[in-house]
Amino acid sequence: MVTLCSLEDDDIVSQIWRLQHAAYRLEAELIGFDEIPPLMDTLDTLRSCGESFYGWLEEGELLGALAVQSDSPDSPDSLTLTRMMVHPDHFRKGIADSLMKHVLNEYQNIPLFIVSTGTLNTPAVTLYRKHGFRPVSAAEVAPGVELTTYHLHKLE
Repeated sequence: MVTLCSLEDDDIVSQIWRLQHAAYRLEAELIGFDEIPPLMDTLDTLRSCGESFYGWLEEGELLGALAVQSDSPDSPDSLTLTRMMVHPDHFRKGIADSLMKHVLNEYQNIPLFIVSTGTLNTPAVTLYRKHGFRPVSAAEVAPGVELTTYHLHKLE
């Protein structure tokens, strides 16, 4: 079940931190770069990140999460998907797809969705393209490591 997670809840923050370390370590291996920002987070930086987290919880355990951040909370013209993570033990169960559908529905009046991922992160690229995201730019963020940015225009 997808629910909005409170970063005021110490247990939830700890679960997000553990989840992102499990998930982003695998992405780091996929793209050959271990300095992915979520791997640098502490519990305090996570609590104060300013993002909204939607979590897939089963029996109180966080199995996946999708975080978003608006360019302007008062009148958002776009929404950036800042983190997408699923615990490796729960890959290929539709959790990421369900989180994506939930967020796209929750913010259906937002005209532009933005997401970036490692170009070599095939599972993420496949998910984003499935939901209509299209590549708009790519940049080398470290030697041999390329990040691709995707956009989804919802109100065209």
